[in-house]
Amino acid sequence: MRTKLFVVAMGMAALVLITAPARAHHSFAAEFDVNKPVTLIGNITRMDWVNPHAWLYIDVKRPDGTVQSWSLEFGAATALLRRGWRKDLLPVGTQITVTGFQAKNGAARANAKDVTLADGKKLFAGTAAAAQGEGGERGF
Repeated sequence: MRTKLFVVAMGMAALVLITAPARAHHSFAAEFDVNKPVTLIGNITRMDWVNPHAWLYIDVKRPDGTVQSWSLEFGAATALLRRGWRKDLLPVGTQITVTGFQAKNGAARANAKDVTLADGKKLFAGTAAAAQGEGGERGF
């Protein structure tokens, strides 16, 4: 009886451990809206090279002169590195243009699609946004 109980308990523990990463990860459609495309021009304040998604933070000057901080979700850090990104590619203070899709709740958060550097070089952000179709973009 003890052996049977132990096997059942271990099986349940393994199931919890296996499904935990799946619960923590989300789909594009769960958080971002393909009908809210954005184009953001701003200065980099920080980039976090973490998994399951890297994050870029920029300050965007709004039309009224105020500055709004945006959080931009990228693909996995390992995928970015495989695509040729380097950790020193986007230093703090650099002005960039980012296209992507805003969060469904209207927060200053977006799923990045592309990053355009000052020299015109365009980089793919490695996210699901590229598969979500095109649309007119809202500029900030």
